[in-house]
Amino acid sequence: MIRSDIIRGHIDSIILRLISEKDMYGYEISKEISARTNNRFQVKEATLYAVFQRLEKKELIESYYGDFSKGGKRKYYKITTLGKAYLKEVFVEWQETKEIIDLFMEGL
Repeated sequence: MIRSDIIRGHIDSIILRLISEKDMYGYEISKEISARTNNRFQVKEATLYAVFQRLEKKELIESYYGDFSKGGKRKYYKITTLGKAYLKEVFVEWQETKEIIDLFMEGL
């Protein structure tokens, strides 16, 4: 089992990455995270919406309402130009972090 606290520190980046692929709504993002990790990692709805608020406040994402669907209008999230730049920075940082951890953990 993956220790979720390790991944939790990267949840902003994970959500930005997904939204950079296409505009998405909260439940869709939650399902996509579960699907891509074969249910090894799940994000609670409350966590997701806290992340959306934080990312919107930093102007890394924007939200808008889509067309009506079953149950009403869905709120979609899209990445901003600033969000794309931030995601590139985070990617470089992650590559460096991964390389350093691999130096110590590979071959165990």
